[in-house]
Amino acid sequence: MPGTQSQGDKPQGAAASLLNGLAVLEAFSVTSRPLLGVTEISELVGLHKSTVSRMLAGLTESGYVQRDEDSGRYRLGLGMIGLAGPLLAELDVRRAAVPHLEELTEATDETAAISVWNGTNAIVVEQTASPHQVKHSASIGTRYNKYASSSVRVFLAELPPEEVGRLLSGGIIQRDSYRGLDDPAHEHLRTVRDQGYAVNDGETTFEEYGVSAPVRDYRGRAVGCITASAPRSRVQFRASQDVLRDAVLRAAGQVSARLGSR
Repeated sequence: MPGTQSQGDKPQGAAASLLNGLAVLEAFSVTSRPLLGVTEISELVGLHKSTVSRMLAGLTESGYVQRDEDSGRYRLGLGMIGLAGPLLAELDVRRAAVPHLEELTEATDETAAISVWNGTNAIVVEQTASPHQVKHSASIGTRYNKYASSSVRVFLAELPPEEVGRLLSGGIIQRDSYRGLDDPAHEHLRTVRDQGYAVNDGETTFEEYGVSAPVRDYRGRAVGCITASAPRSRVQFRASQDVLRDAVLRAAGQVSARLGSR
């Protein structure tokens, strides 16, 4: 819980309200009791009961806490799951993916990575680098927002066409042009979703080749994306397109199984 502050150090206005609301939510994490009343929360966080009541009213309306009709006390609401869900999914998918990324790199001799989607970018959260001196790799935290990227297209394929249109028309996802819902991009994304993978064959840069497939959790939602990337010249010389595709699909399926996907 936050330490006691002097009056001059205390945040004011909206900042104070935000911190007070967070303090009320934190009260549920420092006690084993699932239901808490206004007085109990007030004593736990050191706020006046009127302030706690006001915070609870707003948090209830937002779905972050829920009022028990029988006792008049409060419990954490389902909104907290929605708030924490993306973070939990990212952590779970990264941890589940690590051994399979290593296996993917061992099987193909190419770089393997796992990315997650933040609503506008595919973000690399883990990778295993190719043992070759010449290779394609991206540091953890690298963000991709080009439509040509195979990982971006895998995530876009999961979205409603209207949301895809908003991202493309607004330039949030970069593409040379966009012609509305009749744009061929929508048909291509349906194909990506149906076949379960996307390929970047020199579309982002001439010398890059990448294959991506979605990782799904127990709800069937795409919570990550496995990608194998390699120099395009090596892929063409080895004719390894099918090998990379099959290895990526296998790795994505294995990680999905670990997350409870059927």
